[in-house]
Amino acid sequence: MINRDYFDDLFVLEMANNHWGSVARGLKIIDSFSKVVRFNNVRAAIKLQFRDVETFIHKDFKSRTDIRYIKKTLDTRLSKRDLTTLVDAIRDAGCIPSATPFDEASVDLCEELNLPVIKLASSDLNDWFLIERIAKTKKPVLASSGGSSVKDLDDLVTFFSNRNIPLGLNHCVSLYPTQQADLELNQIDFLRNRYPQNTIGLSTHEYEDWAASLTIAYAKGARTFERHIDIEADGREVSPYCSLPHQIDMWFKTFRKVKKMCGYPGVAKRRCPADEVKYLDALVRGVYATRDLRAGETLSDADVYLAVPLQRGQLSCRELMRGERLLVDVPRDQPLMIDQVDTPYAHNEELKQMILERGI
Repeated sequence: MINRDYFDDLFVLEMANNHWGSVARGLKIIDSFSKVVRFNNVRAAIKLQFRDVETFIHKDFKSRTDIRYIKKTLDTRLSKRDLTTLVDAIRDAGCIPSATPFDEASVDLCEELNLPVIKLASSDLNDWFLIERIAKTKKPVLASSGGSSVKDLDDLVTFFSNRNIPLGLNHCVSLYPTQQADLELNQIDFLRNRYPQNTIGLSTHEYEDWAASLTIAYAKGARTFERHIDIEADGREVSPYCSLPHQIDMWFKTFRKVKKMCGYPGVAKRRCPADEVKYLDALVRGVYATRDLRAGETLSDADVYLAVPLQRGQLSCRELMRGERLLVDVPRDQPLMIDQVDTPYAHNEELKQMILERGI
């Protein structure tokens, strides 16, 4: 049975630019953000990027530093020992260690380090060599949908569903940074409707007020969220699509606020608090006698009228039924009480108790 709830309320904090290949910087990032995670009492993964650089870049192109992606990959490479140090630090800090493997050898490392969850990058949604290797781990997989086709997503969802492996899908626009006008947050509705068995989330790279996107995304049903993170240190300029610790703190607080505002899941009717019920009961009209009524009479519309206030134990407009029989005399303008009328409500102890306790 797929545990689709694995990704519910999970935040993924990706260390941007592979923390510039510096273990020291990576440790500082882990320390800074894990404190924010603990302070806000949220469930968060800190995510690394794994590449087996020796095989990932073709040998004939390792000197091509004019190609940006190759240069950054070479400049930020880390040894297995370095990555082990960072994974241990993430665990020690109380966060979930995670990684995006970009090749099969890196999936091997994910297994060796026993990472609980694996991320599939948008660029690899139809890299079936990599996807099949990831699936062999049987670990939960979180995938970003940037640039994908519907067929890509259908195939991916079917593949992992057939193998009973939890798959979370993040709506993602792979523009770094993303303008707010390009966020396409209605795609969350599309993903939720098309893949109702999968947890849907948001991976966002905008550089403005991302609290707004979280608020909208949560209200639309997104339940897992991802952002790049970084710190101001070592003279490095922080990329505009990255979040600093104080900004993630604000992001988490926004999450708490919007979660409280949204309340019960949209698949169930909310339970109304007692104060709300009491307030509304004060606005409900009670049943009063139009004239002196006698025991044994069968009530008609002309025998009663409705008015506020509703008194304790009094029948209201909600319970009044035609053809009810009076059990006792009721003087003109007096309320008709639950024990004075032969009504089905008097024979249901739960409903009767509710009527006895409401009103003034």
